[in-house]
Amino acid sequence: MAAGPGSVTLRLGPQGRLVVPVRLRRELGLEPGEALVAHVEDGRLVMERRAQILRRLRDELRGATGGGSGAVDALLAERRDEARREADGER
Repeated sequence: MAAGPGSVTLRLGPQGRLVVPVRLRRELGLEPGEALVAHVEDGRLVMERRAQILRRLRDELRGATGGGSGAVDALLAERRDEARREADGER
């Protein structure tokens, strides 16, 4: 499979090391000694800065809790109604 435009081919060294070419380092603003987190996603090796991961997780959580709909919100509303009925002497 051919690499897309702007892609580079990397080769694994004898000890399993990858060298990120200078063009990619500059494009990403990577500095020597910078720590990256690597994981496999859909059969791909993905490397990210911790700050990027935290930002993505916060955005995902914000989307999951926003809007007031969902099982947790429905359960809380049900429990509040039950508490109100019990306080009013109903059952």
